[in-house]
Formats: sequence, structure tokens, C-alpha cells
Amino acid sequence: AVVSTQSGHYGRESILRMGKPNSKLKPEVLQDLSASTEFTEAELQEWYRGFLKDCPTGKLSVEEFKKIYGNFFPYGDASKFAEHVFRTFDANGDNSIDFREFICALSVTSRGKLEDKLRWAFSMYDLDGNGYISRQEMLEIVCAIYKMVGTVMKMPEDESTPEKRVEKIFKQMDRNLDGKLSLAEFVEGAKSDPSIVRLLQCDSVGGGASDAAN
Repeated sequence: AVVSTQSGHYGRESILRMGKPNSKLKPEVLQDLSASTEFTEAELQEWYRGFLKDCPTGKLSVEEFKKIYGNFFPYGDASKFAEHVFRTFDANGDNSIDFREFICALSVTSRGKLEDKLRWAFSMYDLDGNGYISRQEMLEIVCAIYKMVGTVMKMPEDESTPEKRVEKIFKQMDRNLDGKLSLAEFVEGAKSDPSIVRLLQCDSVGGGASDAAN
């Protein structure tokens, strides 16, 4: 989605391998996650088996996450963008992603409402967590996206560099011209003009922007 993030990011190819037969969520955890996400209990059990298959410790490190991400973008360097996505998945900031963090983020980015996806994306772009996205913060994420897609995507002339894309986004979103984007500006700007959603991410990135715009 803007967020991409993520329906495709971890990737069913990687995560949905059969795990151990006894790799099951406890009933109370299953009930909690079923209420907290958009997944059914059967889907949660399937994701959990795959998660444990790829992460026997039950925790996903940033290096493992970057490696998985890299498999989906063989023609570019996905490591920097993967770090930003990892940070946003890592809700408690302990430098690892457990299954709850993984599945809750996946639920938002793959099945959440547009506004939920945009809030999630905002948190990824807001690097210092101060409630605003500066041009520099936006540029850092957009640079990471351009590195990730490499030469695979042909950009329009007015988006041919990360700087041009950031300028285009700010021109459309920064309503009060204060040089930073509030959550309200970010959400309203994207909802009023779906083409902005595409600018925030590349359509090829994990089903992201195109999903969010629908």
C-alpha cells in the first residue's frame, strides 16, 4: 500500500511453507488476534505455521527481514527500504518482529481500510515520530524506494529523481505551505487524489499503492 507494505512483502512464497504439525497458536491468542486483525482463525494458524518455519525462534531480526525483502527486488537494493518497513512493523521497538507484530501490520497493509493504510504509511515516513513528515524524511524514504526498484521502473520526467517526486508530493499535499505534512494533510491529500498514493510508493512494491488506491 502506500504502504505496501506488505501484503506481498513478506511473501506467501516464503512464509506459507508447512511448519511443524504442532505449530499452533493457543486458543486465547488466536481469539485475540482474530478480533484484532482482518484474518480468520484458519488463516492465522496458516500464517503462524509459516512464520515459525522461517523464524524458529519466533522473532524476526532486521537482517532476516532485509534478506527476505531482497528476494522480491533482485534488480535493486531493498535493504534501506526494508529497514524502514521493519521499524514500522516493530511496534514495541525491541529490534525484532514477533508474530503478533507481523500479523497486525500485515492485516493493516493488506486488508485494512484506506485510511488505516495511510496512517500506517505516515508512521513509516515520520522518521523521528514527531507527528509531521518533513521534506528530508520524505526524501529518505523515496530515495530508498528508488534504490529498491533499480532500473526496472520507468519514471515520468517530473519524477525522474527522488527530489522531483518529493517536490511533487509536497506541492499536492502541503496545504498550509509550512514545509511539513501533518497526518491530516497526508490522509486528506491521498483520499482526495488517489494519484498521490501512487507517488508515495511504487505500484510494483508488494501490491501497495495500487491496492490502497482501490
